Amino acid sequence: MIPLIIAGVIGVALLVGYVAVLVGIRREDKRLSLRQNPDGASAALARRVTGCYVRGGVSWT
Repeated sequence: MIPLIIAGVIGVALLVGYVAVLVGIRREDKRLSLRQNPDGASAALARRVTGCYVRGGVSWT
């Protein structure tokens, strides 16, 4: 019974993370700019997961 509960908790955690990334991608897409800092935790998570982040700022205009 315990392995089933653990599997359920892990499944729910993965689902919540997936939804958070989807929400973050949607927010960033509506903003139409990756040059600015992300405006929330879901947007920052989405940038981190997808690899669309810039270290040390942006140098182009």
